[in-house]
Amino acid sequence: MTPQSKAHLLALIVPSALMAGALGFQFLGGLPPCEMCHWQRWPLYAAIVLALLSFVLKGAQVRRALVALAALGILSSGGIGAFHAGVEYGWWEGLTQCSQPIGMGGGDFMKEIMNAPLIRCDTAPWSLFGISLAGFNAIISITSAFAIFSFLRKRGA
Repeated sequence: MTPQSKAHLLALIVPSALMAGALGFQFLGGLPPCEMCHWQRWPLYAAIVLALLSFVLKGAQVRRALVALAALGILSSGGIGAFHAGVEYGWWEGLTQCSQPIGMGGGDFMKEIMNAPLIRCDTAPWSLFGISLAGFNAIISITSAFAIFSFLRKRGA
């Protein structure tokens, strides 16, 4: 298998598998996504579409560009996942209301409780070996994106 073929397959398999896992946890595991979880999904959706287009369109340069763009989407999802994991682990604050502590808004406490989102971004609903879903997304996405870029750089790609 050529390096280009490996990059091509990874660009489709990785985001598809990550989305299958995310949707499985959501619909089969009963873990609804928070706002930042949705942020991680959008670049993966784009990567899947770009990777599928790379299988359909002709021309080595076009296909290579689409695979590289898909890898950028995967890398973006991993970056968002790393940020989200940091919010879950308490390393920094999130950017959204779903990670704002109740009682810190300076307003009516009861109103804050009633308007608080049901799914908080700063709490990991599931983890394995201390790594949350966002953490796994970061690890898998970033590693895979660099692997795809590495395959694209090899001779014969």
